[in-house]
Amino acid sequence: MKAIVYTQYGPPHVLQLTEVEKPTPQDNQVLVKVHAASANAMDYRRFEKTSLLGRFMDEVVIKAINTVLGTDVAGTVEAVGSNVTEFQPGDEVFGVAPGAFAEYVCNGASKFALKPANVSFEEAAAVPVAAFTALQGLRDKGQIQPGRKVLINGASGGVGTFAVQIAKSFGAEVTAVCSTRNLDMARSIGADHVVDYTREDFTQSGQRYDLILAVNGRHPILAYRRALSPKGICVVAGGSLSQVLQAMLLGPLISRVGSKKIGFQGIATTPKEDLLVIKELLEVGKLVPVIDKCYPLSETAEAIRYLVAKHAQGKVVITVEHSVGKE
Repeated sequence: MKAIVYTQYGPPHVLQLTEVEKPTPQDNQVLVKVHAASANAMDYRRFEKTSLLGRFMDEVVIKAINTVLGTDVAGTVEAVGSNVTEFQPGDEVFGVAPGAFAEYVCNGASKFALKPANVSFEEAAAVPVAAFTALQGLRDKGQIQPGRKVLINGASGGVGTFAVQIAKSFGAEVTAVCSTRNLDMARSIGADHVVDYTREDFTQSGQRYDLILAVNGRHPILAYRRALSPKGICVVAGGSLSQVLQAMLLGPLISRVGSKKIGFQGIATTPKEDLLVIKELLEVGKLVPVIDKCYPLSETAEAIRYLVAKHAQGKVVITVEHSVGKE
C-alpha cells in the first residue's frame, strides 16, 4: 500500500510517498481502509529539524522514525480481528491510529467509533486529536462549569475551533481570541465575544476570566494569571517551547500562591468514552469541524508546509483515493 514516511529530519520535503506493507489486524484490532486523515502539530514536530522535543518523542518514546506519519483517521472497516464484535467490514468509522497517512491502518477496536451519518469522512478525520485536547483541557484540567466566563486564546486553529464549540456545549460564556481575518469564523461557531489580538491585548483589558485555555499566543504565564478571576484556572495546551516550559515548571509554583491556578495540558489521551462524547456532539450539531484545505495523500508534504506556515483556519485534511478493485 502507499503511505507517507520519512527517513531523515528536516523540512516537509523529507516526507516521501512510498510503498509499505499493508497491516494485518491482530485479535483485538480493526483494519481500516483510509478515506481521510488530518494533520496535527505533533506530526510535523516529529520530523522537523529543530524540534528537540519532537526528536526525543520520535527516537526514545515512540521509536517511530522510518514509520508512517499521521494519527487522525476516518474510513471504512476492511477487516476485524477474531475478538472484535462491535464492528464489521463495511462500517464507516473514525478515530485514532498510528500511521494514518496511508491507504490502510490498524489499531485496537477501542480507538474507533462509528462515524456519524451527518458528517463526511473529511470532517470526521479532522476531529479526534484536536477535539480530545480541547475536551480534556476544558473539562478535566479546566473544570469548566455552566455560566463560567471562558477565554480561548488561539481560537481559530484546530484545537481552538473545537474548544470554542465544546465550551459552548458546557454552557459557558465564550470569548475567542484570534486574528482579524478569523473573527467572523469564531462568531459563526458560537463565540459570544471575540478579541482581535492584532489590535488588543486581552491580558491588559481589565476583563477577568474563570477559565483560560491557552492554545497559542505569546503571553507569559504571569500575564495569563493577571487575566484570571479569583479562583480562575489557566490551562496551557500549546504555544512556544518557552510557554510550555513555564506552564510545566512555574505553573505548579504559581498555583500554590493565592487562589489562581495554572496548569499544562499534555498530549491528549484517547479513551473510547471521550470519543463517544465527541461523536454525540457531532451527531447533534454542537460540534462542526472547520476545515481550511484538503490535500491528496501524494501532497502531504505541501499540506504540512501549509499547516506550519499559514496558520490554518481550523484543520488541514489529507484525502486518500482508492482505485476500484484495489486491495
